[in-house]
Amino acid sequence: MVRKHIIFYGSVQGVGFRWRARNAAEHFSCTGWVRNEWDGSVSMEIQGTEEAIEYVILTIEKGTFVRIENMDMKDIPIVEDEYRFGTE
Repeated sequence: MVRKHIIFYGSVQGVGFRWRARNAAEHFSCTGWVRNEWDGSVSMEIQGTEEAIEYVILTIEKGTFVRIENMDMKDIPIVEDEYRFGTE
């Protein structure tokens, strides 16, 4: 189990990114959150297996209008007793 903080850049707001992220995270049994940022980026904290997190990102990228141009990703401490993935 790992937790990552990811910032996505590109066409990531107003294109169903957060909805797609939540659905993919739930499908692959990940927890965490996703939110839009003031600068047009999207921030996410996601917790699960490395493989599940990769699948969540691939699923988001398959979105019709989503275009991820760059991502900043770093490992962060796991959050105990987190049971869902939410949007902010």
